[in-house]
Amino acid sequence: MRTQVGIIGAGPAGLLLSHLLHLQGIDSVVLESRSREQIESTIRAGVLEQGTMDLLTETGVGERMKAEGALHHGFELAFEGKRRRIDLTDLTGKAITVYAQHEVIKDLVAARVAAQGALHFGVSDVSLHDIDGTTPTIRFRHEGEAHDLQCDFIIGCDGSQGISRNSIPEALRRDYQRVYPFGWFGILAEAPPSSDELIYARHERGFALVSTRSPNVQRMYFQCDPKDNVDNWSDDRIWAELHARVDSDEGHKVVEGKIFQKNIVGMRSFVSTTMQHGRLFLAGDAAHIVPPTGAKGLNLAVSDVRILSDALRAFYKEDRSDKLESYSETALKRIWRAEHFSYWMTRMMHRLDDASPFEQQLQVAELEHVTTSRSAAISMAENYVGAVAV
Repeated sequence: MRTQVGIIGAGPAGLLLSHLLHLQGIDSVVLESRSREQIESTIRAGVLEQGTMDLLTETGVGERMKAEGALHHGFELAFEGKRRRIDLTDLTGKAITVYAQHEVIKDLVAARVAAQGALHFGVSDVSLHDIDGTTPTIRFRHEGEAHDLQCDFIIGCDGSQGISRNSIPEALRRDYQRVYPFGWFGILAEAPPSSDELIYARHERGFALVSTRSPNVQRMYFQCDPKDNVDNWSDDRIWAELHARVDSDEGHKVVEGKIFQKNIVGMRSFVSTTMQHGRLFLAGDAAHIVPPTGAKGLNLAVSDVRILSDALRAFYKEDRSDKLESYSETALKRIWRAEHFSYWMTRMMHRLDDASPFEQQLQVAELEHVTTSRSAAISMAENYVGAVAV
């Protein structure tokens, strides 16, 4: 088998890259260990920045996002018993769309299938070879048969547990990590919206987030011990915790409903440098992880593949390799900016067990500042919608 670009992983990064390359007349093959049903049904939240929304629309895969996603022009910060709104559109001229990641994946898979793109699900025994040479090769098994896929380039979009990052010699990488001592307890509930927009709540009991999935389904989270077990939380206990953290002195209350999904996710910040070695390039979670507080994970993956697709276009259409050579440097500017914003949001909004009463009051002071100073609110809004120049 032979292709120009071999892509490992059919998450948002891999699928979008394959779609962008197809629009530029560049061949690719996508390999995924899971089934199509699995990747399309693994529920993950998604907040899409303006740039992500625009790219999906411009490339013909944004129609369902525009029809079914929830366009938000702001969000609320809840603290000290009150709520204050950050008006994203007024502050930046931009907006966000709440549209689940697995729905983005469905749209991208449909586009690749419609274009008769090479998508192979259920592959196993994947290994990379000759990434330092001119014909890097991906070996894998699919439907019981062994295959060698020769490529000009290999793009690792296989997440934090994939093989791609570890294929870069450890001596050439430098990994940076911050593991947080808390996680998020997430629920999906059949209920009407508690708010027209996202609510980020800081409370002495811990952080909470209220997000609308649809007019009848709501996604909510609250800070918890990452080693806790969902079986320890009855529905009544969950609702009592959310009421305690989110309800305001002004009469706003969380709307209850039937809970049909519960899960606990850990939180960490992670960046691996370099993002390239020889003919191998990393994109998305294979190279970096952000805590979900800043709503940056999916958008960083989109940013990576936007840069990569342009670099590959320059290589094939203009006989230029400079953009490929500078890929890590270019991508990492945006990545570190997003890492800092996500870290800042996380530190400001969560209960920190090692924080003194003095430091806890600094969190409140920071929230007062960003909700009363227009210049501080603009900075926050620009980071949130992805409008910050890097």
